[in-house]
Amino acid sequence: MTETAATASQRGVRLPRTERRAQLLAAAQRVFSANGYHAAAMDEIAEQAGVSKPVLYQHFPGKLDLYIALLESHVDELVGRVEGALASTTDNKQRVQAAVGAFFDFVNGDAGAFKMVFESDLRGEPAVQEAVDRATSASVNAITETITADAGLNEEKARLLAVGLVGMSQVSARFWLAHHSTMSREEAVDLTATLAWRGIGAGFPLQQQPPL
Repeated sequence: MTETAATASQRGVRLPRTERRAQLLAAAQRVFSANGYHAAAMDEIAEQAGVSKPVLYQHFPGKLDLYIALLESHVDELVGRVEGALASTTDNKQRVQAAVGAFFDFVNGDAGAFKMVFESDLRGEPAVQEAVDRATSASVNAITETITADAGLNEEKARLLAVGLVGMSQVSARFWLAHHSTMSREEAVDLTATLAWRGIGAGFPLQQQPPL
């Protein structure tokens, strides 16, 4: 069955609200990725999702609302990856490696997702800019908390280091994605994490060793 036929066969099927919302967001991702925001049409998104336009508008009053909801979901994914990386180990060297890896995995996942977060062409919209800023600020906050607790630095100094790590990881991951034909994800993460660790780990060692 073709995708069009498959989605068409879903019309009239009543889904729980959360499932329907996820279905609509997935359809919107495909359309926004293929056409960009300005050329994307709600008609096409409804068609991709296999629903009528009134159903689509019940969940999202307009295209911008849909775009922002999708963007927020991508930001939540990135922040969740970073927080999960920091919580995955108590070894700070491995934490840096995992945090850098979180950005590479996000960028290497759904290309449409990372482009919406890092390369959105709607930053003139306040709600879009707020969501984009949260991708960085929430990641920085999580790393700042870890550095403050483990390196014995005050919040201001820890935040500056966190901003550096986040910025390095974002830019390196995006560069790697565009030029990674001969470099594996593992090698790229190792190189970036090594650079970060030699600055953070060597310059600001763990103040209190974790209990054995």
